[in-house]
Amino acid sequence: MRGDASATDALSVRFGLCPNGGGQNCVVDGDTFWFGGEKYRIADIDTPETHPARCAEEAVLGKAATERLRRWLNDGAFSFEGIGRDSDVHGRKLRIVTRGGTSVGSVLVAEGLARPWEGRRRGWC
Repeated sequence: MRGDASATDALSVRFGLCPNGGGQNCVVDGDTFWFGGEKYRIADIDTPETHPARCAEEAVLGKAATERLRRWLNDGAFSFEGIGRDSDVHGRKLRIVTRGGTSVGSVLVAEGLARPWEGRRRGWC
């Protein structure tokens, strides 16, 4: 929890899937999505890779994380919180994404679909 921020949850659109990248309002994978023409990376988690997954288990978890993120984003208005730097080396906006003060990252971690971000990616196989 990050405190009650529900009054500031003002961002809301309908998200589809865009597993091949690029899009307007769509989810790429469990920690990356497009919103308003900008690409975002959820800064507080690491999720399994989906393109390409390195093993069958990673593929299953990655697909589940992707779909769960899409459902969460579509469940209601949300907010962005900065982390002290605007973007990563790939140009993705780095943000913690919250609803009612709860990070979607913490939801995905609690459901076993993500790990807390440790400053680098680790394998899922």
